[in-house]
Amino acid sequence: MTSLRKLGSSDLEVFPLALGGNVFGWTADEATSFAVLDAYAAAGGNFVDTADSYSAWVDGNSGGESETILGRWVHKRGNRDDVVIATKVSQHPDFPGLTAANIKAAADASLTRLGTDHIDLYYTHFDKPEVPVEEIIGALDELVRAGKVRHIAASNISPERLRESLEFSDREDLARYVALQPHYNLVSRDTYEGGLQDLAARSGLAAVPYFALASGFLTGKYRPGTTVEGPRAAGAGKHLDTERGVRVLAALDEIARAHDAEVATVALAWLAARPTVVAPIASARTLDQLPPLLAVADLELTDEEITWLTTASAQASA
Repeated sequence: MTSLRKLGSSDLEVFPLALGGNVFGWTADEATSFAVLDAYAAAGGNFVDTADSYSAWVDGNSGGESETILGRWVHKRGNRDDVVIATKVSQHPDFPGLTAANIKAAADASLTRLGTDHIDLYYTHFDKPEVPVEEIIGALDELVRAGKVRHIAASNISPERLRESLEFSDREDLARYVALQPHYNLVSRDTYEGGLQDLAARSGLAAVPYFALASGFLTGKYRPGTTVEGPRAAGAGKHLDTERGVRVLAALDEIARAHDAEVATVALAWLAARPTVVAPIASARTLDQLPPLLAVADLELTDEEITWLTTASAQASA
């Protein structure tokens, strides 16, 4: 049985891979989403990440489709107590922003779609600097005190705003962020490393990185002379044009061969071994995409391999 990891200062214990729910209701229909969720749970997975806005960008969708599918799955399987549900607020077309009134209304709408009376981990999806942290934290604290939310977290926030939020929570003895969801992977390190990561480490926050596989580039399917079809192919393929992307793929290939592992598994294992990281997020739109993601729970890289990847992925000095 894979060991669960403690999520920061919270009482939540999670599988070392968070299953991304962004594909539910987008590139994975309900039946496929259920199959992926079933396989993830069967492997010991218990941490599912979604947002109230997933997937409002799809023609015919209005937002909340992912939460609805996840809620139906939990209801049909009767496993609510076994699943750590993380969702987010600020980007739903009907509930934009982080005013106190909107946070509370959006939370109620998410609870309805999820078919549950509580959210385990509630993120501010994108910070809104025009809203005082006092208003944001105050509203989140009300949700925690009402039992609608167990723990709060932040995504896409500056070190300055994060520090201000934590200091306010501590000063007023209000709910405090326990986790951070940054954009972070082998070809995007400066989006987290530095001030944000240092603050997370000092404050005891757990990092749960998104874009852990760089929109698919770090699965190894993007190679010179190959064509990949998909909604994120153009963005992922651009890394082939960088020296860092080429270096990273070469290192991943060698280490994957040494472990008889998939490239994606190695990329996730490097991320899972980084300071503050508890569980990278990765999504699977088909069942056959899931095994390499789950395998991160059992792959332990050597110190030399971690150093190799860290060096290969360093951005060249200007």
